[in-house]
Amino acid sequence: MNTHIQNLIRIGIFYDGYYFYKVSNYYKYGHKRKSRISISGLHDFIRNEIASIMGIADLRHCQIIDAHYFRGRSSARDMGEKVQSERVFEDILMRENIVTHYLPLRYAGENNTWQEKGIDVWLALEAYELAIYKRFDILVLVAGDGDYVPLVRKLNTLGTRVMLICWDYSYYNENGALAETKTSRPLLDEVLYPVLMHERINRQTPTESISGLFVKEKKDTDEEDTDTRISLSSSGPRSDPDLVSVICSIKNGFGFIKDEKTNNVFFYYDTVTNRDFDELEVGMKVRYLCEEDMERSKRDGTPRYRASKVTVID
Repeated sequence: MNTHIQNLIRIGIFYDGYYFYKVSNYYKYGHKRKSRISISGLHDFIRNEIASIMGIADLRHCQIIDAHYFRGRSSARDMGEKVQSERVFEDILMRENIVTHYLPLRYAGENNTWQEKGIDVWLALEAYELAIYKRFDILVLVAGDGDYVPLVRKLNTLGTRVMLICWDYSYYNENGALAETKTSRPLLDEVLYPVLMHERINRQTPTESISGLFVKEKKDTDEEDTDTRISLSSSGPRSDPDLVSVICSIKNGFGFIKDEKTNNVFFYYDTVTNRDFDELEVGMKVRYLCEEDMERSKRDGTPRYRASKVTVID
């Protein structure tokens, strides 16, 4: 009995929630997988990875004893109908025994936008304190920000080994510009077990644990070239501050709103304010702000337009 207890590997997992949200959205809308990351699948992957590193044959000796998810969140009033999709995700976290930690978003920055403030500090404090009291053998950090380097150094002084679950990826955003997310090099150098998930996922011969990383969803059969998502025609300058119409088309991560002046207006998944993108349907009535896509207008020599904010009208 004592031998069994001594061989137990105690695992604690700490999520930077916004980081995980962006990664999951990338695999849903920007990657050929077209599916979100499964929380349970990721936990299975982590247990298998640690068992392989430690040379443990019986997976029961690798147990996740604690898991925590940290994120900034809008108020229920600001989220509108998005509250329901947020609750669905919280139910998933609850089923996986993940403790949630939320801080309200704050209005800040040069552009007066809603931003997360204090989440990384809160995560670091909780992770360090729980590493002391619960004596994790391995603490798993799902993050990519260099701000967590001091946390890792502190955990190293406790003798707590740190595994980093991270992704590097790039995609074209709603403006047609290349956006990249790269893991902090100092953070990679500091942890004992860095796991570059994008390399594992993109291998030609995926393992069973990799296949289980994704939520099983219905595949999108639309073969349309992604470049057409922002290829908009128009008939002249727009200055409308607020417009009302209906959704006429929905693709993987983007859609079009019926607009006679521009032969339909493009919108991106993260411009929808009060619903989850997956809840949208053709024919839904929406209110939207239309603005010129200056970069593409200059490139194409003709005005191009997109919706910068889309709100579903009940």
